[in-house]
This record gives sequence, C-alpha cells and structure tokens, in this order.
Amino acid sequence: MSRKVTGIGGVFFKVKDPDATKSWYSEHLGLNVDRYGTAFEWRSAENPEQKGFSQWSPMKEDTTYFEPSAKDFMINYRVENLLKLVEELKRNGVRILDEIQEFEYGKFVHILDPDGHAIELWEPNDEVYDQLTEGRTKS
Repeated sequence: MSRKVTGIGGVFFKVKDPDATKSWYSEHLGLNVDRYGTAFEWRSAENPEQKGFSQWSPMKEDTTYFEPSAKDFMINYRVENLLKLVEELKRNGVRILDEIQEFEYGKFVHILDPDGHAIELWEPNDEVYDQLTEGRTKS
C-alpha cells in the first residue's frame, strides 16, 4: 500500500460532564459545538476544493467505546482503503478489535496499539459527513 494514514480523523477523550466541557470550550476557546463536540473543517493541500474534517469529542468517563483499552482517550486516524489496510494489519499480527462497520459517512474499524491504546481507523466519505455535521469550527 502506498499511503495508509492520511491525517487525524479525531480525538475522543473521557470527562466527567461532556456538556460542561463542550460549553467551556465554546465559551473560552470559541469552538462551535453540537451534541458530539465539534468538527474541525479544513481543506486538502492537494485539492483545495475538497473539504476534510477532524472530530473533537469529549465523552462520558464511563464510556465503554474505547474498550478493551482502559485509557482516557482514543485517536481516530483518517485512512485510505480500509479493507486493504485491515488485511495487511492482520497479516502483520496487529490486534483488530471488531469488524469493519460501514455508515453513509465512512467505514470504521478499531485496533489496539502495543501500548494498549484503542485506535479508530476511518475511511471517510467527507461529502456526506459535511452534510451531517452541525457543530463545526473553521479558521
């Protein structure tokens, strides 16, 4: 494979009160938030007409979304051709935590790094994601 990870797709982290955290970031740092957090909108360096997004999401501290990782955060990486990447990762002994899930805004799978961090891999459909996201922070 030529390119695997193409950028940061998002940062997800545990907090006591996600709504209070989102309010604080909105008030003090100007993030435009919705129920999930915010989507940072950016443009592709190779094609400035193409939008891309990186999600920022505080989550309840008792979320099980990161399991089996016990860490307080999870990073999502944007990737190309998730199916081929997962096949390669399996061949190389990387622990795949679930099956590829497909939604209208992209494909997802979770893996575990050697330090026990859950990692979410996302092959995005940015055109659909653009239509779905309400909280958006742009420069």
